[in-house]
Amino acid sequence: MTHHPDTVLIIDFGSQVTQLIARRVREAGVYSEIVPFQSAEEGFERLKPKAVILSGGPASTVETGSPRAPDVIWQSGLPVLGICYGEQTMCAQLGGRVEASDHREFGRAWLDIEKDNPLFDGVWKAGERHQVWMSHGDRVAALPEGFEVIGTSSGAPYAAIADVSRGYYAVQFHPEVVHTPDGAKLLANFVHNIAGLKGDWTMAAYKEQAIAAIRAQVGSGRVICGLSGGVDSSVAALLIHEAVGDQLTCILVDHGLMRKNEAAEVVSMFREHYNIPLVHVDASDTFISALEGEADPETKRKTIGKLFIEVFEAEAKKLGGADFLAQGTLYPDVIESVSFTGGPSVTIKSHHNVGGLPERMNMKLVEPLRELFKDEVRVLGRELGLPEHFIGRHPFPGPGLAIRCPGGVTREKIRILQDADAIYLDEIRKAGLYDAIWQAFAVLLPVQTVGVMGDGRTYEYVCALRAVTSVDGMTADFFHFDMDFLGNAATRIINEVRGINRVVYDVTSKPPGTIEWE
Repeated sequence: MTHHPDTVLIIDFGSQVTQLIARRVREAGVYSEIVPFQSAEEGFERLKPKAVILSGGPASTVETGSPRAPDVIWQSGLPVLGICYGEQTMCAQLGGRVEASDHREFGRAWLDIEKDNPLFDGVWKAGERHQVWMSHGDRVAALPEGFEVIGTSSGAPYAAIADVSRGYYAVQFHPEVVHTPDGAKLLANFVHNIAGLKGDWTMAAYKEQAIAAIRAQVGSGRVICGLSGGVDSSVAALLIHEAVGDQLTCILVDHGLMRKNEAAEVVSMFREHYNIPLVHVDASDTFISALEGEADPETKRKTIGKLFIEVFEAEAKKLGGADFLAQGTLYPDVIESVSFTGGPSVTIKSHHNVGGLPERMNMKLVEPLRELFKDEVRVLGRELGLPEHFIGRHPFPGPGLAIRCPGGVTREKIRILQDADAIYLDEIRKAGLYDAIWQAFAVLLPVQTVGVMGDGRTYEYVCALRAVTSVDGMTADFFHFDMDFLGNAATRIINEVRGINRVVYDVTSKPPGTIEWE
């Protein structure tokens, strides 16, 4: 793990939006990491931060045994910002008083600025009123010694407080969410003005640090990387190639379930443009034969995962093995989520493409992106010279089109789906909408309906179109196309794709639906 000299430690008390705090701090050009409150002391020693932020959380400081920030934070002399629960535990730990309140505040609220101070500098002035986002039941009833009120709301007389001499600030609202319009500026004020940190954590700097760290880890060893055709594995491969050159070999296992022409595009980009050693394995027959007629989505995923490992392992052995296996694990995959029943509940995703491989083949993992969020990986991709159309690509599931083909999978169905999907995406690009959409794709339904084409009767498949907007994939809303667009896309698909005679559009949000159909 790279050491960042200027780090902000974010102690997570279980808020749903703690990741947003880290992102806002990083957007201000300062590196930040999230640590669960149970291991915050260890995290403090390891990261040697220059400032600390305490997140919100669902617990109540009034209850016995509710979580607290470790004493080392208060003894360190570092600036601390408490948010929501973070404000309450700050007050409870420093000699103030918190009480369960009848004035619960959830949602949009108005903050009256009582006093000018460094947190509001250049953003809000005394006497003004500003919109913020509240989400709390308890409230502060008495301030610790040395604190003053700098902002109030109708439900929280201590909505923003400060002990300027010690560098302690706390707010009852959530500055990290978009519903507090000036919140990002307040967080930037905390890290720059109050903590005195420079905004010099850039992707260019990160790239140099990461390359040095990869060289130190890999030495003269050989690395293999499973390329999926997605942004994460591609950026990881390019970064490692910059670090160790031909010690890296990429393996693209083509399961025949990628988007139309996608495998060929990835192969040409890596071989011709970047001159990276790449083994392209066309295993589509193996995968599609194993999936033939299988309707259960979980079985499909497991079958694909198992076959992937077998094919990848066979190819790696042909290369004479390797010392390291590279993968594009991202920061959200490794953040420990907080559990209030004991230790942190670790929610590390098992990646479908390399599950169990490192142990079986006695390889160590190289994960150069594990400190980055998805949007940061895209910025790093630009630093590495990846083409824009590739960087901005919509997310694509590991099991590929197998899970966009509910019911039994056949070669014919995959071909029909690839053709329909390609036309749909082509229409989206022509309309200039691709970058406004988080994810768009076609689904081939296991339903056939009667149609009329020319003078003949048809009995063919139904194609569903899906397009959603989202910030992080956790929640999503369906994209509001205009009906002319949908009409044109449907006409093209029905006219050009043999096997489809009806097209529908999915207007389900997430929740209650998921983005993918399976």
